[in-house]
Amino acid sequence: MITMNKKNFEIKFNYGAFLFIIFSFIISTLSACKSLDITQEQFEPVPVSRTIAAAGVKNADSLYHFFLSHCPNQNRLKAKKIAKIYIEECAAEGINSDIAFVQMCHETNFLRYGNLVKKEWNNFCGLGAINAEQPGLRFKTMHEGVRAHVQHLHAYGTTEDVILNNELIDPRYKYVRPRGKAPDIEGLTGTWAADRGYSDKLEKLLSELENF
Repeated sequence: MITMNKKNFEIKFNYGAFLFIIFSFIISTLSACKSLDITQEQFEPVPVSRTIAAAGVKNADSLYHFFLSHCPNQNRLKAKKIAKIYIEECAAEGINSDIAFVQMCHETNFLRYGNLVKKEWNNFCGLGAINAEQPGLRFKTMHEGVRAHVQHLHAYGTTEDVILNNELIDPRYKYVRPRGKAPDIEGLTGTWAADRGYSDKLEKLLSELENF
């Protein structure tokens, strides 16, 4: 009987030690998480350029998560794909992918559309959208639509001596005169769009993107 009680005591003692270890682990984990939160709060946004003919600093994953922060219920596969295409097309033409992607988000209402342009047209920047009689251009694929957008930005942000690397598919490229009329987002107000607050709206979105 004495031996049994001793064993019972040993079992109870070991069980208590086990609970103490688990409790200590939980406390340590919570402390680590609290430290992580502080680190995240101290995170400094990475500045992005407002110059059109400049390199974007955000990768496709950052663009994708920025998009989801505004439209979490949108087609995620499409959002991820279009972010990658913008990175590729802008890199090919020396255009700021951060600006191009943010402008797409603004022009399409984060791919929800709702104005003249229809989502099935693959027109991501309102190219040719003037009125009911001229609702906008149509492109066969998403890739073509992105390329046309990037090429149109190229016409606005670069001068005559800077030629396109890819085949021209933007039918309105030739109408941008003079070339290079908008070296930065400020220049898009009153040229790309009549809206006096156009560049301010892009600036707001770019400021948000810096946090991703």
